[in-house]
Amino acid sequence: MQHGAATSFVPAADNSRDLRDAFGRFATGVTIVTAQGRDGCVAMTANSFASVSMQPPLVLWSPGRASSRYPVFVGAEHYAIHVLGAEQESLAFAVARDQAALPADKLSLNENGVPVLSNCLARFDCVRHAVHEAGDHAIIVGEVLRAEMRQGDPLAFFGGRVTRLDNS
Repeated sequence: MQHGAATSFVPAADNSRDLRDAFGRFATGVTIVTAQGRDGCVAMTANSFASVSMQPPLVLWSPGRASSRYPVFVGAEHYAIHVLGAEQESLAFAVARDQAALPADKLSLNENGVPVLSNCLARFDCVRHAVHEAGDHAIIVGEVLRAEMRQGDPLAFFGGRVTRLDNS
């Protein structure tokens, strides 16, 4: 495996693409976050998910303030984070383009009234623990009330592209 020379820079407005590319060197999973909006399910594709604490069980994710979906998620008391499997790539892109891309007949409601998907690698049903303003995003910390999981290969994001990792 060949490695190129490292590029060093101080983040600034005129090199934001370089910073975005550097962030993209960290491989992440792909999730869909859902909440109940005034007119039904609001969904967002996000790769900013991380576990925070085991006791209490806390997770975080970070929606962008520029998103039209932002107010729903920072205001939601309950939401669900769905970790996607490799076979769910088209769903991730559909939701990234359209907050209403999840067909109602493919959703059920959890015990807190949040629309949820079935057959994801993992799902975390959360109650809002804290919301922190963080530049052009918010950090939403949720306490996990219920979790489920299954076996499978993950859908991952690396270098500005969706990629697949073989879990075998």
